[in-house]
Amino acid sequence: MKSLSERINRLSTSQTLAMAAKARELREQGQDVIGLSLGEPDFNTPDFIKESAIQAINDNYNSYTPVDGYKELKQAIINKFQRDNALSYTLPQIVVSTGAKQSLANVAMVTLNPGDEVILPCPYWVSYAEIVKLAEGVPVEIETSVERDFKMTPDQLRAAITAKTRMLWFSSPCNPSGSVYNKAELRALADVLRDYPEILVVSDEIYEHINFGEPHFSIARFDDMYDRTITVNGVSKAFAMTGWRIGFIGAPSWIARACNKMQGQITSGANCIAQRAVITAMEASPSKIQYMVDEFRSRRDLILKLLHDVNGFKANIPEGAFYVFPDISYFFGKTLKGHKINNATDFSMYLLEEALVATVTGDAFGSPDCIRISYAASKEQITEAINRIKAAVS
Repeated sequence: MKSLSERINRLSTSQTLAMAAKARELREQGQDVIGLSLGEPDFNTPDFIKESAIQAINDNYNSYTPVDGYKELKQAIINKFQRDNALSYTLPQIVVSTGAKQSLANVAMVTLNPGDEVILPCPYWVSYAEIVKLAEGVPVEIETSVERDFKMTPDQLRAAITAKTRMLWFSSPCNPSGSVYNKAELRALADVLRDYPEILVVSDEIYEHINFGEPHFSIARFDDMYDRTITVNGVSKAFAMTGWRIGFIGAPSWIARACNKMQGQITSGANCIAQRAVITAMEASPSKIQYMVDEFRSRRDLILKLLHDVNGFKANIPEGAFYVFPDISYFFGKTLKGHKINNATDFSMYLLEEALVATVTGDAFGSPDCIRISYAASKEQITEAINRIKAAVS
């Protein structure tokens, strides 16, 4: 008898990857699909980083790497944390992984026991809940709204805490909403957590440099949060290095040691050439990638202006990342060109089939009234995509 484990049968498929696959299928059939579903910068990796990878190949970096990363890379990450985030870490507190997704999975696997609860402010990145479930934890969702800029309040956090609460996970800037928690907002959340010293915090800061408002602030900067916060970051987004697969954590040393142990039995060390290139990325001033941030800001302003003229779309002004996350519940219960729209998944599929624009349903992010639209695309593609959407819902 052929059967799969209950573990894999319970696991949901990544909706972002599933939508990208559907868009590819339509393209292969000759359809002109505009893909605004994947969270992937459309820029090339900067040349100065590529050159360091070429040099690493020529220098014969081809052997297994230390499980937790080259010492030189870990030191560059330490320097980056100090320069950009005013966070002081030591070598034993840094673990380099095959992407920030592996970093998150490591943390979940080494800290959660069956039944432990993890608070997830909605919307949250698509894989958080599934990673928690794989570690036999229980996701506890906190609902937010576009009117509140998709931010969790201190009262909501306190109300969600139970005797089983083990962790709080959040991203800032947020994927998918683009919302950014400022210093005062993070302090207010930390004030709640001060009464619950056993709760750990995962702060996903992968989009920190793609920030259009106040300077980025890390919750671990607060003295009373430093020893209980795992700061997760990587190079995929800000440096346009999605395929290079390098992420990392700065964490209490007891958690970092456990992540190193876990990773040693799963993948071992991350790619040698990519690590050498990331040393160069970490040592570079953030000003070297400002041209990408400026372009993302310009695209954000464009897509918000275009969406303003689309009936039924209600959006906040995202202060970071490269997504808009409009509430489209206006369309629920309506019929568009013969298609009954019952939920965000129906609406997202309708846009793909009718407008040939790939988005992602908000159900995947814990916010079933919304869809995620990535503006990591050219202005011409963005303009054409929103014009198609406008025509499809008119």
